[in-house]
Amino acid sequence: MPYYDIAGLRVKMNNCGGRSEKQAKPYLAENQSDELPADIDIFVNDERVQAAMAEHPELGQGDWEYMLTGSDFYTALIAFDGILLHSSCIVVDGVAYAFSADSGTGKSTHTQLWLKKFGDRAFMLNDDKPAIRIIDGTVYACGTPWSGKYDYSTPAIAPLAGICFLERSEDNWIKPANTNKAIFNIFSQTIRRLGEKGMNKLMDNLNVIFSKVPIYELGCNISEDAVDCSYNTMKKELADFEK
Repeated sequence: MPYYDIAGLRVKMNNCGGRSEKQAKPYLAENQSDELPADIDIFVNDERVQAAMAEHPELGQGDWEYMLTGSDFYTALIAFDGILLHSSCIVVDGVAYAFSADSGTGKSTHTQLWLKKFGDRAFMLNDDKPAIRIIDGTVYACGTPWSGKYDYSTPAIAPLAGICFLERSEDNWIKPANTNKAIFNIFSQTIRRLGEKGMNKLMDNLNVIFSKVPIYELGCNISEDAVDCSYNTMKKELADFEK
């Protein structure tokens, strides 16, 4: 069974083909030896897939394999000082910026404007489900194979400069997020069915992330000015935050 390097972790995915295998291919580990154990061992059997399809027959086997492998990975990620953040995450000049919102709000549209503006200086880390991990005291955003219907992801890791909770607005503005509102927003955009131990660890992870990464609320329209508004503020605040 193949091993993958995902978010700085060695991941083994058993009995997975189709979309899961295709999107995970760029993440294949160089060392495929069974002598090196996996940090996360994912096994999606036919029984789990069939049970999911019975409840939601509108989705096929490949779709459910893809979603179940992702669910298993992000659930296990909690124990490795990480969280799932449903967001579009872009890297500019080696630094990651995450934009989170409900589906259809425009986060992918916003990051596409970043790609257009910054050109070769930028790349999409993950357009839907980046992993956020605390590694040696630093918070990183990480590409993963679970990246939405268009599969915009890169097998890379970059320090996270900020998280923006995005909403549509005729004018462009950005401000520090209200902490209580930010916690609610993150909970609405991550895995929550974790049990008591998992929820306690999730809260520990969030406390560290909130202490080390600036969190914002962003109102924006579809314009280059929206990119300037968000990027210039986040870049400046990151420099101040690190002092």
